Amino acid sequence: MSSIISSTPQGFSAFITNLGIRDKTDDFVFIKSSVPCVADGVFTQSLFAGPSVTISRNNLKDSQAQAIVVISKNANVANGSVGIADAQEVVQLVAAETGIAAHNIVIASTGVIGRRYPIEKIRAGLLGLGKNLTDADFHAAARGIMTTDTVPKLATRQIGNAKLVGIAKGVGMIEPNMATLLTFFFTDAAISPNSLRAIFRSTIDKTFNCLSVDTDTSTSDSAVILANGLAGEVSEADFGSALQEVAQELVLKIARDAEGATKIIQVTVDSAINYAQAKTVAKAIVNSPLVKTAVYGADPNWGRVAMAIGKCENEQQINPEQVVISFDNVKVYPNSLTNQNLEQLRQIMSKDKVNIHVSLNIGKASATVWGCDLSEGYIEINGKYST
Repeated sequence: MSSIISSTPQGFSAFITNLGIRDKTDDFVFIKSSVPCVADGVFTQSLFAGPSVTISRNNLKDSQAQAIVVISKNANVANGSVGIADAQEVVQLVAAETGIAAHNIVIASTGVIGRRYPIEKIRAGLLGLGKNLTDADFHAAARGIMTTDTVPKLATRQIGNAKLVGIAKGVGMIEPNMATLLTFFFTDAAISPNSLRAIFRSTIDKTFNCLSVDTDTSTSDSAVILANGLAGEVSEADFGSALQEVAQELVLKIARDAEGATKIIQVTVDSAINYAQAKTVAKAIVNSPLVKTAVYGADPNWGRVAMAIGKCENEQQINPEQVVISFDNVKVYPNSLTNQNLEQLRQIMSKDKVNIHVSLNIGKASATVWGCDLSEGYIEINGKYST
């Protein structure tokens, strides 16, 4: 069993500061364990994946890491060989300052694409890093990795004697594909590499990979977990449940804080042939601009959900005559709606969280995904992002 905690896992220390990457807010986060950790990570499948992704993916091949470095406000993507050299230099600088082997350091970066790191500022800011570590403040770390986020995102759980904390950032360019925005998990539980890998990847697939804000997969998506084992072994089932709870809590915080969002959309598709089919249909609904704008305006135009299901042309088993569409407890299809029903639907769509439920009635599998509405605010933020 797990419970929410206020304390943090033992053995982790941090250095969080402003290096002047873009503004005066914290933009550099370094978190290390006092001992090497069992670790795993999943990353973006983007063809334009940045050097941070390439380096970290390689460094985690042995399922071990001891530290994570995050630079925010600059993604260091699409900068060619110079960008690769800059990312490698950051890792080497941190290794030299802390004594941690470079291959045990994970690096992540987020922000504007196509601009080099201000490497001179980074070099100067990292001098003395190893002497300036303090007990890890994960709330400050969550704030330090933010870009257009308006609030830091953190969740914690206790599993037996062990503790688990997760932080995340991301409110735009979010359509995870085997990874997600930036999210990091730290625990003092002892768990084997194979078990951690299986639990972590299953969790990511059913939480962050079920999140979408705008259908755009980032070039920098990274999800990493470090387990230093200092609290001893825990039940793998309890650990898996706690990780699922933390990840889902972070997903909902991201959806709520999404760029320009005013409402969360939760879509559940059940009675599907398999999980993949259920998720495909659910994602088609939550990603539809027309569904998103209808939710934003509380417009009871439920036909847009039917349209989104219909776009799944490859799912030939779906028969529209068997499909049932509901918003909360209001069945909108195949029912004929009265004016009273439409007003009730409008009230449901005016809530902070809009629940859409679809039964395909052709199998036993289900999937739930999360997203948000689409407002003028999203255009306002992204029309001026780089300036």
